[in-house]
Amino acid sequence: MKIVVLDGYALNPGDLSWEKMKTLGELTVYDRTTPEQTLERAADAEIVYTNKVILNREIIGRLPKLKFIGVLATGYNVVDTAAANDAGITVCNIPAYSTQSVAQLVFAHILHFTNNVALHAKSVSNGEWASSKDFAYWLSPQTELAGKTMGIIGFGQIGQAVARIALAFGMKVIFNNRSKKTTDLDAHQVDLDTLLETSDFISINCPLTSDNQGFINKTSIAKMKPTAFLINTGRGPLINEQDLADALNTGKIAGAGLDVLSVEPARPENPLPKAKNCFITPHIAWATLEARQRLMQIAVDNLKAFIDGQPINVVG
Repeated sequence: MKIVVLDGYALNPGDLSWEKMKTLGELTVYDRTTPEQTLERAADAEIVYTNKVILNREIIGRLPKLKFIGVLATGYNVVDTAAANDAGITVCNIPAYSTQSVAQLVFAHILHFTNNVALHAKSVSNGEWASSKDFAYWLSPQTELAGKTMGIIGFGQIGQAVARIALAFGMKVIFNNRSKKTTDLDAHQVDLDTLLETSDFISINCPLTSDNQGFINKTSIAKMKPTAFLINTGRGPLINEQDLADALNTGKIAGAGLDVLSVEPARPENPLPKAKNCFITPHIAWATLEARQRLMQIAVDNLKAFIDGQPINVVG
């Protein structure tokens, strides 16, 4: 059985092993694959894994040997699942592998805004503490999280993990979710306007749908406190990027910490990388070693289950 990984570098840039997958078939791993290379590389494969390489109806229709598509991520919009279903191809994704890692990065961004460790460490390295007349100084406001309101948009597994960390810091937690959500956490469901109007920190952890694309825009931003900080580790298109850049540059909100953009890698014309008090990480929330180890194992487990005739994590 021929297994082809079309873009394996993001998952495994060299610090993981493909050995377990090699036990399941003849494995070929490509670091990256362009659209022009996709058909040639996948032509004889029964099993294809993709992360960001698009497998649309045309491509799927030209791969008669294909039986299984594994998506090396949770989101599977890169695969035309209807076309796969029509062709009798099983599509599986990797759910819930990075929950704790994503929640951790949410607070990495939040703690940057509250303490700005890097700025102060650089100052000390530059000799400013050694030459200071005082035993302590600060170059940015130092903010305590206890008592602040954390607003979470999307209260799935990641949203709830964010809530647990916020509660550990002594924050008040409110959340908005598409459906009614019961929880044993000390967190309260509110409508979106209430969340926007009362939160000191807003974390976006909801999936992207046709209904919520660009829902963070000049109208919703106008409802936020001017002292509020926005964190997005969900999907870039949830935000109207020009509206957010305008709001940051005019001081309508205090700052934004983003791990995702509408187009990735970032385009030079995107207004956010140069916006005031906007700090962007290059889609790394999922990329801890531990999360990628889990992803690799689940990818192998998905294929084993398919081979055994009992597929798991099937989507579409």
